[in-house]
Amino acid sequence: MSTRAERIHTLLLSAFAAAEAVLQDDSHQHAGHAGARPGGETHYSLRLVTPDFRGMNRVARSRAVHAALAPEFAGGLHALSLRLLTPEEAADGR
Repeated sequence: MSTRAERIHTLLLSAFAAAEAVLQDDSHQHAGHAGARPGGETHYSLRLVTPDFRGMNRVARSRAVHAALAPEFAGGLHALSLRLLTPEEAADGR
């Protein structure tokens, strides 16, 4: 059985031409909060750098990521903090 992080990574890499995908499980910081589960794997931070975001505004990027991860949100993923960049934006230090 794979972890949620592994499944998220797989979904992202199949949906986007990712130059960089860094996912961090922040669930321990949300213990006792809404959506948190004793086993964790509910709250994550993601930095995704892909040329696919060129020409997309921040909202469109977020919607694209949420659409790609819809199965995980339906299965218990509660919160996802997003840092979504093009390679050019990442190179500029954003």
